Amino acid sequence: MSHLNPANIPLSLYIHMPWCVRKCPYCDFNSHAVPDGQLSMDLEQQYLAALVADFETQIEMAQGRAIHSVFIGGGTPSLISAQGYQWLFDQLKTRLDFEADCEITLEANPGTVEHDPFADYLATGINRLSLGVQSFDADHLQRLGRIHSADNALDAIQQARQAGFERVNVDLMHGLPEQTEEQALTDLKLAVTHGATHISWYQLTIEPNTVFFRTQPILPQDEVLEHIQEKGEAYLIANGYVNYEVSAWRKEKPSTHNLNYWQFGDYLAIGAGAHGKVTRPDGIYRFQKTRLPKDYLAKVPADHVQMKRIEADELPFEFMMNALRLNEGVPAELYEQRTGLALSDLDDVLTQLRDKKLLLEDPAILACTAQGHIFLNSVLEAFL
Repeated sequence: MSHLNPANIPLSLYIHMPWCVRKCPYCDFNSHAVPDGQLSMDLEQQYLAALVADFETQIEMAQGRAIHSVFIGGGTPSLISAQGYQWLFDQLKTRLDFEADCEITLEANPGTVEHDPFADYLATGINRLSLGVQSFDADHLQRLGRIHSADNALDAIQQARQAGFERVNVDLMHGLPEQTEEQALTDLKLAVTHGATHISWYQLTIEPNTVFFRTQPILPQDEVLEHIQEKGEAYLIANGYVNYEVSAWRKEKPSTHNLNYWQFGDYLAIGAGAHGKVTRPDGIYRFQKTRLPKDYLAKVPADHVQMKRIEADELPFEFMMNALRLNEGVPAELYEQRTGLALSDLDDVLTQLRDKKLLLEDPAILACTAQGHIFLNSVLEAFL
């Protein structure tokens, strides 16, 4: 392994807000129903102070770098007040610089009880909203356990744009229980016509440790899923959206934060259950924080539950698992810069995949062909 230079690797920040008004039956994220159905100001302040203490333990991991992007995920991060975020950003910026054009994304749910006025968030420096809509169909929202209505969701997109947000992502799922092709396409059309500048459109998967895993709802047949995928993609392309990652569609610039993940960049991580990745001159490390909010708050600053170096033989798969999700792939030179390994070590594997027309022939780029994207799991297995 050659010497790694963290200065060449962008550093993002992930902030986890673990509470929701109610846990959804398909959700396997680290989220917890808020005590008594409402986040008290005392609990908000206690948690925000713990985040700052957590951040202080990670400043040395920055190794002189400024924060490149911020993503606030959950849970339902919009349960935290705009005033709370202003205080948090002020505290973080006194400890580490943020780049001048730093992208700051807030995940928000459309229900009116789940967020402050969007203009208030914009005023804090949050410049990108990601709305967890999932569907605009009343029956599907009920099955998914969402507490917002279709009207709430449509209003939220328009309110965000009217408040001044130029970048609004809408999360939509397809392949929902008993969903028809027409219903799935209607969801897409409503997001497009109401002003979403970016759409994360992904198929529902039933994950262990969820209510849906126990109840096994009836999902659409494979043939229906294929038609939804084909027609949905055609509709988005016809309306000017670019598919730059497996499930990400944009009418504007791509998500800076997600691009950094996919390009194997670094990210600090604060909050209950947050996962981070940092590069040091001697290797690349992953870490995570105490998972349960009560445990995270019981010991401030919270411990790193794990700080594990990624072994050299794991790095090719780790890098490719991220980079090959991007439709345009990544410059080949990123491999050595981000892993410390010589790309020539993979010559045999890369040649085999190019011979099978699964990777582009261009040696300056690591990217799948259209066929390679269809068989992405098989491509990735070649790097194990």
